Amino acid sequence: MGKSRNGKIAAASTAVAFLLIVIAFTTPNWLQTDGKLENPQFNKIGLWQVCFQGIEDTHHFYDTKFVGCWWVFEEEYYIIHDLLLPDFFVATQFFFTLCMTLLLIGGFLTALYTCCSRQHDKYQLLLWVIGANLTLAGICGIISVIIFGVHGDSRVWMPNWEHNDIGWSYALAVVGSFILVEAGILFLVEARRHKKKQERILGEEGKTHTTI
Repeated sequence: MGKSRNGKIAAASTAVAFLLIVIAFTTPNWLQTDGKLENPQFNKIGLWQVCFQGIEDTHHFYDTKFVGCWWVFEEEYYIIHDLLLPDFFVATQFFFTLCMTLLLIGGFLTALYTCCSRQHDKYQLLLWVIGANLTLAGICGIISVIIFGVHGDSRVWMPNWEHNDIGWSYALAVVGSFILVEAGILFLVEARRHKKKQERILGEEGKTHTTI
C-alpha cells in the first residue's frame, strides 16, 4: 500500500535536510571575510577546517604565521588554541555533530519507511522512532546554529571582525535544521494518524464480532 501525502512530504523533507546538513557539516564557510580587505589574516572557517593568510599568535609569544587551509585540530595550532577553539565553537561542533549523527540514523530509518508496508506490525513504531529522532536532530542543529549565530561574528573571535560575515555553510545549517524539525513533526503526525486509524479498525472489527 502506498504512503500518504503527509508521509511522502516528510520523507522528501528528510532527504532535503540530509543534503543541506551534510554540505554544512563538511564545508568551511560558516564564517568568512567579506573580501574588502586587501590582505586579511583570516579567510574562512567551518566546523572542521580553517583558512588563514598569515595569522599570528595573538599573545605574541611565537613568530609563527599560519597560511592556507588546515584541520582545526592540527597539532601546530596549539599556539593559537585559545583563539581557534573557544568554548562556544566547541559547543557548536558538539551539537551539530550530534545533529549529523542522529540524521544518519534517521536517514536510514526513513529509507526503511519508504520500503515498509503499512500492514507491518512495526510500522507505527517505526514512524514514532523516526519522528522523535529527526525532531531531536533538528533541535540539536538549531541549538548549534543559535550558539554560533550569537558568538561567531563577535569582535572578540577572529581578527578584523568588522570584515567578517556569516557564510553560506551556516545558512544551509540553519535551513537544514528547521527542515529536520518539520520532517520529524510530520512523521509524528503520521504516526498519530496511523494509530487512530488502527484503533478505529479494531473498534469496527470488535463491533462486528459482537453483532455476530
